[in-house]
Amino acid sequence: MSAPVSGTTVSGAAVSGAAASAVPSGRGAARVRPARAHVAAVPDAVPAAAGTHAHDAEERTRDRVLNAVLEHGPISAAELGDLLGFTPAAVRRHLDHLARTGVIEVKRVARAGAGAGRPARRYVLSSQGQSNLGNDYLDIASVALRRLGEAAGPEAVRQFAVERFADMERRYAPEIEQAGPDITARAQALSAALSRDGFVASAQSIEAKAPLPAALSSVQLCQGHCPIQHLAAQFPVFCDVETEVFSRLVGVDVRRLSTLARGGHVCTTHIPTGRPAAVGTPSPAAPVNPDEVSNHLQERP
Repeated sequence: MSAPVSGTTVSGAAVSGAAASAVPSGRGAARVRPARAHVAAVPDAVPAAAGTHAHDAEERTRDRVLNAVLEHGPISAAELGDLLGFTPAAVRRHLDHLARTGVIEVKRVARAGAGAGRPARRYVLSSQGQSNLGNDYLDIASVALRRLGEAAGPEAVRQFAVERFADMERRYAPEIEQAGPDITARAQALSAALSRDGFVASAQSIEAKAPLPAALSSVQLCQGHCPIQHLAAQFPVFCDVETEVFSRLVGVDVRRLSTLARGGHVCTTHIPTGRPAAVGTPSPAAPVNPDEVSNHLQERP
């Protein structure tokens, strides 16, 4: 038997004043249940709104991480944290999510110095990520190069590629010359310069063992990232000209074994170390007869 009160309580919700006097007794009390359900639903709307707000904030933060990878990649989680002012745990949470969705990928970069431990993890935008963000710049460049080829012929496209890589050659040449005549040292200097420019490069020495002659020793120069990968897939002359630049910089004839543009996991360049380098100022790229394919332009899967 319930005790009468001035503010009638229905399942914990107080109904006061005139509302209390309007509540009938007996069977009619059941009619307040819809009001009770309505009163209970109001507080539930607050957490829902807060959850949506938190989700939006999370998405905005994740977009900032993605844009930072796009602009500064290859970049480590620690560098991203410093750049964006996030804790390491927050950065890794967003990186893990972006990697699971396929828009970024991890490139492993060998640390400098002997015994430096495991390769560092660096993040770059994946092919899917580039597609998701839009490839308007790539479409424009592709159309422009196709029109250039149609109007002036393949040699005009090649000359465009030569001019693009000429800046790389000018910047890298003094640094590589400081490495001296040793081919391995020059290849390592080239690798360091490429990594600084975001190509995620590494240089691994491969020593020929008996009964093979020492002249067969080499360095495998690998590039884990290429900013013009999709463009080079349509215009392989970009890979060819880059290989020519590498050959002049290290001072020996080199050979491209695989490229990202043609489906390889990395771009790999074979650099023989069994003979001395032709040390000196690299000469500018000369036009090549399209019917001639030199040794260092050959490629195999």
